[in-house]
Amino acid sequence: MMESLDALVLDASKHAVAGSSPELAAMPVTEIAPEDRILAFDATSVWRYRGLLRVLILRDLKVLYRQTALGACWAIAQPLFTVLIFTIIFGHFAKMPTDGAPYALFAGSAIILWTYFAEAVRRSSTGLVAEAELIRKIYFPRLVIPLATVVSPMVDFAIALGVMLALMVWYGVMPDWHLAFAIPTLAVTAMLALGVSLWLGPINVRFRDVKHTLPFVIQIWMYASPIVYASSIVPGSVRWLYALNPMVGLIEAFRFAILGGTPPDAFALAVSVTAASLLLFTGLIFFQRMERSFADVI
Repeated sequence: MMESLDALVLDASKHAVAGSSPELAAMPVTEIAPEDRILAFDATSVWRYRGLLRVLILRDLKVLYRQTALGACWAIAQPLFTVLIFTIIFGHFAKMPTDGAPYALFAGSAIILWTYFAEAVRRSSTGLVAEAELIRKIYFPRLVIPLATVVSPMVDFAIALGVMLALMVWYGVMPDWHLAFAIPTLAVTAMLALGVSLWLGPINVRFRDVKHTLPFVIQIWMYASPIVYASSIVPGSVRWLYALNPMVGLIEAFRFAILGGTPPDAFALAVSVTAASLLLFTGLIFFQRMERSFADVI
């Protein structure tokens, strides 16, 4: 009954347009309606709005450090200060094992990837609410918003990676062919961040508790990942349980890409890829089901 009513309304609107003027009658009519498929992801629709995606990314980059004394230098200062603090506390005083690498390089190689992931999740999970006015006023694929907020932190990541490579030269450690693994590792990390945000973003639209809970969860997640310590200190009896954290395999893979040394655990890496793929697939389904009510609820 509802489908037939929608069809009558659409047909009446077409007749109304056709009766107004020949010019309007010749214009194409686009019907925007929710899909009934389980996964109705339309990549071509997102591609058509690539201009909006580019604008949102550039705007995020401009707004992030606007009216700050250091500007984009914060992208360098933040990871450097974090590495310095971790090196003093965990490297000098706690003397955490680093599998033979200088602690500053050991921690820094994990911090830059973790900082990207945490920042991408934070921005994309709250991005829908931040773009409330845009969502209420015009139609566009809502997926553009989490995509933009996952891509924009990659600029800070690239800057931090440059600083990391300079730090390696300072310590006399030169990268080798393993560095090629950094690109696929970053890609899987971006998939994981997008998958998480496709779940948290719509939930945050209805329950703003996500904004307050997320920093606490991210902080716990950081210490549950091998950033300030090596995975080798985890007892073998619970190593498989520890590897269920999808960031374990990704951090180990990225550290291997930067410093070489011990390859990442195959099981942990498989868990990371599987978790990123599942979260992205199920997140797309959940997101498309929830996006129908964004404009009404937000």
